[in-house]
Amino acid sequence: MSTWFLAIAAALWGAVAGALLPRAAHRLSVPPGEPWRERCPGGHALGGWLGQASCPKCPQAGHGPRTAPLMITTALVCAALAAATGTRPELGVWLLLAPVGVLLTVVDLRVRRLPDPLTLPFAGAALALLGLTALVPEHAGEWTTALLGSLALGGGYFALFLINPAGMGFGDVKLALGTGAVLGWYGWPTVMLGTFAGFLLGALYGGALVIAGRASRKTAIAFGPFLITGAFLGLLAGAWTA
Repeated sequence: MSTWFLAIAAALWGAVAGALLPRAAHRLSVPPGEPWRERCPGGHALGGWLGQASCPKCPQAGHGPRTAPLMITTALVCAALAAATGTRPELGVWLLLAPVGVLLTVVDLRVRRLPDPLTLPFAGAALALLGLTALVPEHAGEWTTALLGSLALGGGYFALFLINPAGMGFGDVKLALGTGAVLGWYGWPTVMLGTFAGFLLGALYGGALVIAGRASRKTAIAFGPFLITGAFLGLLAGAWTA
């Protein structure tokens, strides 16, 4: 199968999956400690978790993330993963997990919260799906290092959380279990590359905010998007070189 055809097919999958994310992002985007959003600003009940964020009973009142940016972002992420991974069976795992990563990124950017219903199942699904993939011929990774990568990255982030709880949320610790699993599939160099990329991106963003006068050195930022982006970049490199 042509790499271009595979990337286009993955992009179409990403666009469809991305179109289903806005309502979930809107309902989950509430401050820590508050229950998930059940009603629109007009007071109407929000039914379901998939689809557009806007309420059909309030067409004039836009709320929640727009559909088009999520469709485009998820499509590009899936296309890049397909181009790097090729026809190897783990591509199916990456395409299933990618929309969840986009959803987590959006929620954390909006309210600095990484919901447990997403982070913990993300880690469990990554390990379970990769375990099944390890039984399929022509895969390029190892399930054992995926498990160890999950434990190592989760443990490392937990240590950072204990050292500085104000600078590292516990949601990041739980998310690291999943990102460590996907990075570990391609080995320890990929784990280190993805982890370094996440911290580097976070440091550059924080430094830019300080230089622009929009934050101080003690200002907390949402780290989940950088953790996910670093894992994405590391995964691309690992898949490309596997």
